Amino acid sequence: MREVGQEPRFSWPLSPTPEVTRPFQQPQTEYGPGHRGVDLAATPGQPVLAAGPGVVVFAGQVAAQGVVSIDHDGGLRTTYEPVVPTVPAGTQVYTGQQIGVVVPGHPGCPVAACLHWGVRRGEEYLNPLALIQTKSDIRLKPWEPP
Repeated sequence: MREVGQEPRFSWPLSPTPEVTRPFQQPQTEYGPGHRGVDLAATPGQPVLAAGPGVVVFAGQVAAQGVVSIDHDGGLRTTYEPVVPTVPAGTQVYTGQQIGVVVPGHPGCPVAACLHWGVRRGEEYLNPLALIQTKSDIRLKPWEPP
């Protein structure tokens, strides 16, 4: 949940805007069932982009899958998998910078490939979609004097 006055500064980690194939499901307990991120429809080899500015803290294999994790201001950490990382740990990245490429093999993916995108603050998992900048049109009604 965003705090009042906090401006969103994240964008989609895939371009164009992907379809969400599996939504975030907050677990009821620390080790309970849930889905600690969102799955996004992708194609094998598609570039994976940093959703926000930060520092790559991990780029490597976890349980035979490629993973990239980025620490952001405000105690946020985003994670992207399965990927082939294109940046090493310690790299400063900006929003939209390529950090890897999607590889097939994410369990339960209904299309050719999916990117699992997660975010947490400390130990609390958050819905990454709540952090995405959205464009909204502001329309003012014409002013008519009393």
